[in-house]
Amino acid sequence: MGKDVIIACDFASKEATLKFLDLFKEKKPFVKIGMELFYSEGPSIIKAIKSRGHKIFLDLKLHDIPNTVKKSMKVLSHLDVDMVNCHAGGTKAMMKAALEGLTREDGTRPLLIAVTQLTSTDQMSMENDLLIKEDMKKVVMHYAKNAKDSGLDGVVCSPLEAKAVHDTCGSKFLTVTPGVRFADSAKGDQKRVMTPSEAKKIGSDYIVVGRPITEASDPVSAYERCLKEFTL
Repeated sequence: MGKDVIIACDFASKEATLKFLDLFKEKKPFVKIGMELFYSEGPSIIKAIKSRGHKIFLDLKLHDIPNTVKKSMKVLSHLDVDMVNCHAGGTKAMMKAALEGLTREDGTRPLLIAVTQLTSTDQMSMENDLLIKEDMKKVVMHYAKNAKDSGLDGVVCSPLEAKAVHDTCGSKFLTVTPGVRFADSAKGDQKRVMTPSEAKKIGSDYIVVGRPITEASDPVSAYERCLKEFTL
């Protein structure tokens, strides 16, 4: 399995998204479609992007009772996406239900990964807001192990935790890591961040990069720089 860069297409409309993707002539980057765009445009945005030849990570972070998540994943299984996610905090029962719902009758399904802790969450906010008093790394490893035990393919985690996840869950268990910034980029609202080259060294399988590419003066060059730093 090769490493790859996923561009977070956090745009408000189909028009803005396709205009951005028009910049990429021959290249077909892996893209992430999040809540804002999916809730605005619905399944049609998936069809429009897929028709252009892109892989899609549908980032809706499902978190509800197991039965609701199972039924929701069954709906998502009919979309032509390559990766979807849920929150590991929803418990093993929920993650197992998600996997069951996502698996089609012929046994095929998109990759299913679980969010451990958001990269906007740090130790202080986790303790004060969520009342989780354990160390961040310990929490992430526990959630990752629960996800693996539930049959999932990997987790969303900070690149700071990617190596430890592989040590805990094995090299084939995927680590999808947002919170990646160039050394000369602003961190924004991300608190646990790394550069693409650092994420490569520590073992991230996929990095998710948004504003450093989408808001760059030359997005294609920024993407190519990111790809070079992470994959070569």
